[in-house]
Amino acid sequence: MAPLLIVLLAGLVSGALNSVGGGGSFVAFPVLVAAGLAPVTANAATTVALLPGAVASLWVYRRELQPLAGISTHTLTVTSIVGGGLGAVLLLALPSSSFDAVVPWLLAFATLMLAFGRRIATLLKSGTLSLPAILGGQFVLALYGGYFGGAVGLMMVAFWSIGLGLDPAAGNPPRVAQLAAVYCTAAVIFLFASDVADRPSTLAALITGAVAGGFSGATIARRLPPPALRALVLTSAVTMTAVYFAKASR
Repeated sequence: MAPLLIVLLAGLVSGALNSVGGGGSFVAFPVLVAAGLAPVTANAATTVALLPGAVASLWVYRRELQPLAGISTHTLTVTSIVGGGLGAVLLLALPSSSFDAVVPWLLAFATLMLAFGRRIATLLKSGTLSLPAILGGQFVLALYGGYFGGAVGLMMVAFWSIGLGLDPAAGNPPRVAQLAAVYCTAAVIFLFASDVADRPSTLAALITGAVAGGFSGATIARRLPPPALRALVLTSAVTMTAVYFAKASR
């Protein structure tokens, strides 16, 4: 039961982090790899588990959801759903060795976005991108989210800040909504087309923790200052990036 308890706790932390500011994948993914899952399977299981966690957070934020400036919520959501599904297909279609090789670089990129995304968004904030450019950028981010997804929520907020002039502080509810959209089709594809369900007890533990963390994290998100949580996520991200680069160099 000890490994399952660790996975449960990882799901709890991941769901809470995703509801507050992002970075839950940095906790769930390495724990699943350490539990014996192959990297591709661990990545797929992380997406499947974080979907209900995102839905739980979205329920808490439901009254705060508003369309982004000039963008239909329906159009943005459809873009996220399609991009997330295609990203999942890419993950399963490409050789697993390709994912193993690119994981350190994906972690490094996501870590940089965790560290500097808000600062970049503040410096470059313009709000001048056209509707096609916004939807194109959202599609690329959703594609990345379906394929790997580390820090994709933070990337979305940074992108909206730059392209739409959105205040990052107001971006959390739409971020959670679009995360759920990205995870939706990707999770369905992973459940039916991958071996993610071969470890049902592990997956169930992660999902249970993610749902509890997603609900509780969103509930207390308005009361807690995010800097400490961001620091925790960034520390985990830097550590995992260093570990995976070390493994790749062997």
